[in-house]
Amino acid sequence: MQINSILLAILAMAGVTYLIRVLPLVLIRREIQNRTVRSFLHYVPYVTLSVMTVPAIFTATASIVSALAALAVAVVLGLRGCKLPLVAAAACLTVFLVELLPFVG
Repeated sequence: MQINSILLAILAMAGVTYLIRVLPLVLIRREIQNRTVRSFLHYVPYVTLSVMTVPAIFTATASIVSALAALAVAVVLGLRGCKLPLVAAAACLTVFLVELLPFVG
């Protein structure tokens, strides 16, 4: 009985995922002219990535202080146009160094 409900859940998730990807292709046949809709669609990937990443930043470290420090470093370097590997390495180094401080912990 348990296997049937798991298979049913997997099939339902697969169907929903398939519909979400196929319906826009079927329903929208021409280029979108509305500036508001185009702007909204342009920012969807950035918002999705932010929504998944930001909560993980605050739960991945031993303290909120080191998470905030790393986030600040990453934002500053990102806004200055640094490449992603440098930003990630600097944020990791920041967490390491801040967590070495005696008052963080």
